[in-house]
Amino acid sequence: MLSTRQKGNDAEDRASSWLKEKGYTILQRNFRTRGGEIDIIALKGQHLTFFEVKSLPHGTIETLAHELNSRKQEKIIKTAKCYLQKHREYSNRYIHFDVLALDLPVLDPVYHIENAFTE
Repeated sequence: MLSTRQKGNDAEDRASSWLKEKGYTILQRNFRTRGGEIDIIALKGQHLTFFEVKSLPHGTIETLAHELNSRKQEKIIKTAKCYLQKHREYSNRYIHFDVLALDLPVLDPVYHIENAFTE
């Protein structure tokens, strides 16, 4: 049986592969600060996207909404600001916060929610 971390790594591997197929360049995975973590940071054209990856094989849309509550969104935004402070070369890009839901029974195997939330 896989640990929670191993399951998370597997989901992020699959999400990264899917993003590459869609033309994204993966800049970083698992960017961490004291206040939070961003699963995948990717670039496509002038768009810098911070991705939250959720694998929910037994979940529902309601589960996904619960997982991405306002507190979680605030942590991701705060962590993204730290990334942008360290990587000023991306300051002129359009910023997006997207979600990739994997294995949610009622959706595609990789379901991309663009602009899932904003500051």
